[in-house]
Amino acid sequence: MRMLLADQGQSWKEEVVSMETWQQGSLKASCLYGQLPKFQDGDLTLYQSNAILRHLGRTLGLYGKDQREAAMVDVVNDGVEDLRCKYASLIYTNYVDTGVSHLFSKVGSPRGWAPAPAPPRCSRRLSPGPALQVSFADYNLLDLLLIHQVLAPSCLDAFPLLSAYVERLCARPKLKAFLASPEHVNLPINGNGKQ
Repeated sequence: MRMLLADQGQSWKEEVVSMETWQQGSLKASCLYGQLPKFQDGDLTLYQSNAILRHLGRTLGLYGKDQREAAMVDVVNDGVEDLRCKYASLIYTNYVDTGVSHLFSKVGSPRGWAPAPAPPRCSRRLSPGPALQVSFADYNLLDLLLIHQVLAPSCLDAFPLLSAYVERLCARPKLKAFLASPEHVNLPINGNGKQ
């Protein structure tokens, strides 16, 4: 969400919740599903990261030019979430037992964390050239790929389309400035502090 807002030239106010405040329970009890993030847009309050991303996508014109493109953006975003679930499983349940090396030992395997060779529509999204318009799903994918690169810097070396995709998006001027800012650099990549 932060990358999307920054790249689209939007300003926002962020309230960071400390673990101590969260564990006191009153904020958690006030949140839908007892979870963060919570997003306020005027009188609209949203929870759930993907609901917030889709709202921003619709609001800022990042959801394709028609219903067909919107459906394809949803497909890409759901694929990103499949990958995020594997990552979350490692970080929040299997980290001690398997560690990062186990996750990255499966790169390229059909059941591993990394996508199999990109299907034609995905390849078009990842390839340079007449690029598709950026969508909210691009920021979601970029976030996850950057997290993977923090854990294992060479993890995308065997995936030239993904590597080029990350470089291309990170070169967007507003996004590049945000990624270099202390607000981004000093942010932990996992809620449980594991890096």
